[in-house]
Amino acid sequence: MSDELPDLRASDSDREQVAEQLRDALAEGRLDMSEFEERLDATYKARTYGELAPLTRDLPSHGAKVSMVKRPVSDDPAAIDWSERMVSGEPSSTLGFAFWSGFNRKGGWVVGRRFNGFAMWGGGEIDLREARFTERDVEIRCFTIMGGMQVTVPPDMTVLVKGFGIMGGFDDKATGEGTPGSPRVVVKGFALMGGVGVERKIRRMERLRLKEERRREGLERRDQRD
Repeated sequence: MSDELPDLRASDSDREQVAEQLRDALAEGRLDMSEFEERLDATYKARTYGELAPLTRDLPSHGAKVSMVKRPVSDDPAAIDWSERMVSGEPSSTLGFAFWSGFNRKGGWVVGRRFNGFAMWGGGEIDLREARFTERDVEIRCFTIMGGMQVTVPPDMTVLVKGFGIMGGFDDKATGEGTPGSPRVVVKGFALMGGVGVERKIRRMERLRLKEERRREGLERRDQRD
C-alpha cells in the first residue's frame, strides 16, 4: 500500500488486499489473534491509503518471498489443504430455519461470509467439516428458543465462539487456532431456554481411515499370535 498519496480514497479492492495480507500474517504466526482482529477491523473502516498503510507496514508485502522456510499446512497427512476449499461464486445456503422441526447443512455445501440459523421448539445441525468457503472470514449466527443447535467443525479450523445463553447454554470449548490458511469462523448468537453446541470432530474420511488402520493392526496382531 503506497504512502505517496495518503489522502487518496481507498477502494474495496484495496481493503481486501490488506485483509488478505493480514490473514497470511496470522497464518504465519506474525500476528496473534487479538492483533489480527484489531487490524482487520481497522482495515474495513479505513477510507484512505494513509489509514491502510500503517496496518501492514511491519509485515512482508503480500505475495513477497521472505528468507525463511515455508511451513507445511500440517505435519498430519490427513489435515485439510484449505486452498482447495476456497471457491468463488455464491453460497449454497445462507439461512437455516426450524419451527417445530429441524434443518441441517452438511457435506460439501458452500458457506458464504455469513450464515444465520434459527430454531424454535426444534433443532438445527451445521456441519463445516466438508464445507467449502467463499470467504476466509465467516460468521455463523445461531439463535435458539427452547430448541437446540449443533455446529461441528474440523480440528484444523480456526474458531472463535462468542454466543451466550439465557436459561440455556452456549458451548465455547471449540475456540482455538487452526492450521495455516484455515478460514476464521466466528460463532455467535444466543440460546434462550435451549442450547447451542460447537464441537470439533474429525472428518468422515479420516474416521474411516483410522478404522481401517485399527482393523489392519488387529489382523497383524492375530497373525503374530498364530
